[in-house]
Amino acid sequence: MQPVLEVSAADDFALWPVREHESYGYLVLNGELTPAEVGTAVMQIADCNDFEPEEEHGPCPTDPLGAFLHGLLTMPDLFAAGGFRVTDNATDIVFVDPGCCNGLETWRDWLEVLNGTGCAYFGHDPSSTAERLGDIVRLTLDAHETDSSPVIELSVDQMGTLVTGAQQDLQDFLSLAETWAEQHLPAHAAAVTAALARALDLVPTS
Repeated sequence: MQPVLEVSAADDFALWPVREHESYGYLVLNGELTPAEVGTAVMQIADCNDFEPEEEHGPCPTDPLGAFLHGLLTMPDLFAAGGFRVTDNATDIVFVDPGCCNGLETWRDWLEVLNGTGCAYFGHDPSSTAERLGDIVRLTLDAHETDSSPVIELSVDQMGTLVTGAQQDLQDFLSLAETWAEQHLPAHAAAVTAALARALDLVPTS
């Protein structure tokens, strides 16, 4: 299980260094990313929230950096396209893949599954689901393709270990991003780090 962020091409982006990547894909978030990969992640999360905030959040800055970060720093509800992806390392079969409209800010839905409070859905195309059934958790890649979709069942303890590991990966990424922001966005470092924590539904690093 890995936290992944949806990424797209960063054509002509020049506000800070980013990694070149394909037009669409996922970036695994953890504490081992390069500075350019962290920059890519911050850019993508900021871009996800690049909307005109309500009037009470103040006017949009006129400088390019301030304008790009404005939504991230002022929007009350932030979005980070992606989620927790579950792959069998032995076979490379994917059992949960974040679909369209799913965000990393909803990762705590996994905790509700572990607590036995219901079934979690992770976007659409594919429509991945996780459901607790007694002492097991059933993962289905695409609930709309029940006859052909990969399915796996794990014990609640196994699933809990995976979720804890993915949560730690997110926390490690946030710590790395804090250091990155201090180096690349010194005037906005604290605000950007706090916004990333909100976008990922994590406890701030400090």
